[in-house]
Amino acid sequence: MLDPAAPQLVINAPTLLFSWIPADPGAAEALVPAGLRAHPQREVFLCQYVVDDGTQTSGFGAYSLTFLGVSLADMDAPDGETPGGWWTHYLASSPRVRQYAAARGAPATDGETHLEVRGGRLTAETRADGRPLIRVTARVGHTGTEAHNGHHRYLTRRDGELIVTDYPYVAEPVSPFEVESVEFLAPEHPVYALRPANPLHVCWGFYSPRVSFAYPARPKVPDEAGDLHQVPARRARSGLPSGS
Repeated sequence: MLDPAAPQLVINAPTLLFSWIPADPGAAEALVPAGLRAHPQREVFLCQYVVDDGTQTSGFGAYSLTFLGVSLADMDAPDGETPGGWWTHYLASSPRVRQYAAARGAPATDGETHLEVRGGRLTAETRADGRPLIRVTARVGHTGTEAHNGHHRYLTRRDGELIVTDYPYVAEPVSPFEVESVEFLAPEHPVYALRPANPLHVCWGFYSPRVSFAYPARPKVPDEAGDLHQVPARRARSGLPSGS
């Protein structure tokens, strides 16, 4: 098992990341734990990516991943532009990745993600237990000279403590980019609570054939003094970001 305190690097992973307004804002908000507040629009975010080769990672090996959850108020990423998010679902194809993520508080379960681009159209599908859960189609163009970089902030809970982690990333987004459909295909599965409204309202997002990012290191002792990635519940309730 990988040491959950150790950092991990992933490079050049095709990645789709965007958010939407949910069909049932109340159901989405209900997934946010006490002490945190959902974003005023109850935005739901989704990330689907694939790592085709183990040489693209520092220790994970090849895997695919889908995570989604609810955007939060007063928990913006360091750039102040993207709201932080509470992970509600985290479906990884690799047992190694699931064990590592679960030890850091992620709700990790088994699942597979597939991305395919043909003729300027992206299809991204997430499957679990042999059945499709989520299917996204989007119109995508080509990368240019523009790059996005910064941090995304995600929150989890481990041993009763809230964990706030900022994930640095660099992406080469395509243009044009337009999400055409988001289908939630299994009404009986818990992810169905986060399905989008009809008509679809996308808030922000991008697709990139090459995204590099890191899981930062964290202290081995959850309550170690000075831990910038462990936030006591009282601080999380105050709305102050990690390290404030």
